[in-house]
Amino acid sequence: MVQNIRDMDELKAFLKAAGNKLVVIEFSAKWCGPCKRIYPVFHAMSVQYRSVMFANVDVDNARELAQTYHIKAVPTFQLFKQTKKVTLFSRIKRAICCYRSGSLSEPIFELCGADAKKLEEKIREFM
Repeated sequence: MVQNIRDMDELKAFLKAAGNKLVVIEFSAKWCGPCKRIYPVFHAMSVQYRSVMFANVDVDNARELAQTYHIKAVPTFQLFKQTKKVTLFSRIKRAICCYRSGSLSEPIFELCGADAKKLEEKIREFM
């Protein structure tokens, strides 16, 4: 099931309720063609991957969230774990616990576009 998120309070509550589960947030718009095409696939993934939590943010109805999460194109998918965005560093850290990159910034995993295959690959990778 995909939860519709309308504001920051709902998003924070959803992320907190997820605990250790992977959360996939789709930022989309009703007028967007690629968003309409990926919609049934995204919902099917929410049924298939029961250990993952799925949510949708309509960028036109939740402009604050779109701005806060730097959404520049739709659809955009962002992944979260333990209330934090999944970053490239967190993935490396999980694989190599003692790795020290020395980098001050942590690139965030984000998928822009309606690429269902790539989205599913990332869900499986981060579950």
